Amino acid sequence: MLPRFSCFPAPLLGLCLLAAVSTASATIYAERGFGEKDGNGSIASDLNPAGLVAGIIMEEEGRRRAVTYQYGRLRELGTLGGNEGFTKAINTHGVVVGSAQTASGAWHAFRFEAAGGMRDLGTLGGNSSYATAITRDGMIAGYADTSAGDFHAFVTKADLSLQDLGTLGGASSYASGLNTHGVVVGTAQRGDGYRRAFVYRPGTGMQEIGTLPGGRISSATAINDAGLIVGASETEKRRWHAFAWDGKRMLDLGAMIGQGDSYATAVNAAGHVVGSVNINGFEPMTFVYKEGVMTVRRRDDGLYLTNKITDAGLVVGAVYTGHKFQAFAVPSQAAPAPQRSNPLDWLFLTFILGASGVALYQLRAGLRGQRTYFM
Repeated sequence: MLPRFSCFPAPLLGLCLLAAVSTASATIYAERGFGEKDGNGSIASDLNPAGLVAGIIMEEEGRRRAVTYQYGRLRELGTLGGNEGFTKAINTHGVVVGSAQTASGAWHAFRFEAAGGMRDLGTLGGNSSYATAITRDGMIAGYADTSAGDFHAFVTKADLSLQDLGTLGGASSYASGLNTHGVVVGTAQRGDGYRRAFVYRPGTGMQEIGTLPGGRISSATAINDAGLIVGASETEKRRWHAFAWDGKRMLDLGAMIGQGDSYATAVNAAGHVVGSVNINGFEPMTFVYKEGVMTVRRRDDGLYLTNKITDAGLVVGAVYTGHKFQAFAVPSQAAPAPQRSNPLDWLFLTFILGASGVALYQLRAGLRGQRTYFM
């Protein structure tokens, strides 16, 4: 059975992981999945310093269940009255955000904590909403329907009500990341219809980041507290490259890789960037950019889906067994030698950007001259 990419209504797909982390020794337990039954798959979206994973159980028939997992213990988060739910992020205090179905079948953003359970964050006047990120202080970002029927990026106020961040002149916008300073990143439509990566700063409003030279569209997915923003941009050749933007210049990470479709999914406090690259139609591989060096992991030493990188250096994602996802995590430093060599035949991964609606990344070889390692 192939992966069910339609499992998320609009958010970025494929946030998967599993590894419990010992806070004392930072040990990675080589455990795949959440202990789910045969036939079910596991997807996780984030991992906090205590080793608590926010994730999803994907039942064989397709139903998704929002869960947390830690040291062999699975907790069901429930729904908002409907049948399904999924998680997107977790903070250091164990507060989880994501989206769940209501009794009417609509998807609403939620905030979950063990003491108080699941709270419906509501919408911006429309029918649905999706939470995508949370800070350690509990600020939440995401996107929600307005009364006009368009998605707008939001950030929560002190009372957890939703603040509409507007657009870049077009109809829609999507928030995908934020930092502790309240700076939000995502993708917004301009008046000419093109979608561009944006940064929203309190008191300043939404500003366009732009694209790599010659590109028409871009999407931002994450930001760290230092203000480093990552995402993906179309290139002059109408391809897509991962990028990192420091507020002054946009670094073409895809050109450093040198080939394939690339998309940056996360950045940690140290400025280490992770993402996925798809080369020549084969299954995606993990890339890690740190200390000025780009490394592409071997297919048997990385992840099929690459989603987050923790401040401790764990790359969070999932492996694919040929018929289902299993949550997993690997250290950002590649293993010194191959342990096995048995890559999947092929499976083209469609990245759906919750921040932009851009679906298929199609790249060829990029610029040369940078230090790139294929492990």
